[in-house]
Amino acid sequence: MAGVAPTITLNTGHHMPVLGLGTFNMFKQGEVYEAVKAAISCGYRLIDTAWVYRSEEEIGNAITEVVNSGIVKREDLFITSKLWSIFHAPDRVEVALRDSLKDLKADYVDLYLMHWPMAWQEPADRTAWIMNTDFKPADVDYIDTWRAMERLVDKGLVKAIGISNFNMAQLKRLLSADNLKYKPANLQIEISPYMDNSDLVNFCQENDITVTAYTPLAKGGNEYAGKPTPSLMEESVLKDIALKYDKTPAQVALRWAYQRGYATVPKSVTAHRIQENIKLFDFELSADEMKSIATLNKDMRLVWLDNFKSFPEYPFEYPSE
Repeated sequence: MAGVAPTITLNTGHHMPVLGLGTFNMFKQGEVYEAVKAAISCGYRLIDTAWVYRSEEEIGNAITEVVNSGIVKREDLFITSKLWSIFHAPDRVEVALRDSLKDLKADYVDLYLMHWPMAWQEPADRTAWIMNTDFKPADVDYIDTWRAMERLVDKGLVKAIGISNFNMAQLKRLLSADNLKYKPANLQIEISPYMDNSDLVNFCQENDITVTAYTPLAKGGNEYAGKPTPSLMEESVLKDIALKYDKTPAQVALRWAYQRGYATVPKSVTAHRIQENIKLFDFELSADEMKSIATLNKDMRLVWLDNFKSFPEYPFEYPSE
């Protein structure tokens, strides 16, 4: 075992592990269940999920099993889930969370994030969201959604709240809202050596908001939206450093993120990769090595959510076609 991952402290005082298991887009039955058990057994304590991933029931079953077996206690774990955009209306926020809690078989989640700043109308069949291309904006201000999320903290249903996929202007607008009761505890955004997102990372760190990186390994050379993406793991900078420390390029990339001061949630359903990814706390990159990895930055965003680029609160500057 590599040992339990260290933690960073949220502005609520709660401690969040700096490495977690991402569970995005895993639809093959049983994969997430086995991945969660493998992750917890080798030292992971953060499980990152979302209502829209449709993996929360398997996660709940896996956590129940490991807790009942005495491997961990529920309070040893840190569960992050996310509010999907069809539930932004203030009277639907708690409904969505309770749906997640039911599947997770949990009384609370440790961190609850607004998944995206834009809201859209709830379809008649919300389970068919992935096949639905007829999305319509909903007239809901994310500030009002945030106030409803604050009430979840007061009810003890979540320990902390935060946001995901917000841009700088949207984050600043939220922070400047009148009578803000709870400051965002975390911002989850795309970060990798190809997309360092330095401005947002620096701003959050200066304002006592922790950051979590999704796709920290830049999707590993997969296709996204029908287009091939380069393979970060084949970059000579990472391979040379990995050889020096007897590590993998993935471990080097995750160590780079750790030394930049934020958490990562790489996803995997392969036991040996899950075990490898946590073995990043027994070596240290030099300042020159950190700078060398930083030269890989291309500001190359891989997650666009293209269907929503016309929505008023779409957070990215979509490239010209």
